[in-house]
Amino acid sequence: MESISIVIPALNGMETLPRVFDALAAQDLAADIVVVDSGSRDGTVEHARGRGATVIEIAPGTFNHGATRNLGIAHAAGALVVLLVQDAVPASSGWLRALTAPFAMDPAVAGTFGRQIPWPAARSLARWSGRDWIAAGSIARVSGPLSAGEFDRLSPDERHRACVFDNVCSCVRRDIWSRHPFRETPIAEDLEWGREVLLAGFRIAYAPEAGVWHSHERGVRDEWRRTRDVHRRLFELFGLTTIPSRRALLRSVASAVITHVRIASRDRSLTAIARAAALGVAWPVGQYVGARQARRALQAARLHAAPKHPAPKVPSTISQHPAPSTDTRRPR
Repeated sequence: MESISIVIPALNGMETLPRVFDALAAQDLAADIVVVDSGSRDGTVEHARGRGATVIEIAPGTFNHGATRNLGIAHAAGALVVLLVQDAVPASSGWLRALTAPFAMDPAVAGTFGRQIPWPAARSLARWSGRDWIAAGSIARVSGPLSAGEFDRLSPDERHRACVFDNVCSCVRRDIWSRHPFRETPIAEDLEWGREVLLAGFRIAYAPEAGVWHSHERGVRDEWRRTRDVHRRLFELFGLTTIPSRRALLRSVASAVITHVRIASRDRSLTAIARAAALGVAWPVGQYVGARQARRALQAARLHAAPKHPAPKVPSTISQHPAPSTDTRRPR
């Protein structure tokens, strides 16, 4: 069995981090733990050190999804490095074994990711909204490798699904990470890494038996911003546009509000219903705005690029293969 490390980025994580450490202590495999803290003031650093973790402290405001994880991996000793967020709690004592098992079966596996299970107390909309996300499913899969030609022939939605990798709960092979570190990006560093390693000839495995308790109840404004940012990146990485026009946006908003209110009514809470209705607007608008911003940025780059260094063309597949889904996916 290869040595294992666990890297956890943290910021004021005491609401959930003690449960994470309890679950890690109950695993049937040993692992050292590295916490990268970006300015906690609630005792996170002291708690992590008290539980035997190596703590790397970085300046407040300097967290970056890709760079911070790279820093943690660089300080970890394991040949396999697990990446976990501070509010994802392993659901069983066999979680670590299940997450790392695919590496022993196939040397071409560059990374694995585990299943995300909504907290039992999560509201109905939170449980419903992630139902179609690959990292919520019960079926194991292995993706890749992909040649550049194979990738180009896929529709944008197929490209996205092929490259799914989720750092809420994941594991990477160190020697492959050393050649393909995460990119410094504000969001979706995991998806970009998934695309890179598949195109480099490796595979990614989804391990549904490696489940973690993880779900969010973010504010509506935060959800809108996150959705916009994610869908900007989905266009940049895959040419994916889930809502291609204003007319489609209006239809999506109307459908989402009706559906969300129906789902939230199960909670018998006016607050939950009002939030669900607001998210029925925020999520589709965020998807539309994010993709539009990315498309306009690419078009502007084409207009201003020097003739000898033309910018890449806007993927033609956008108009040919509109995505069938309008859920935001990937809560983190």
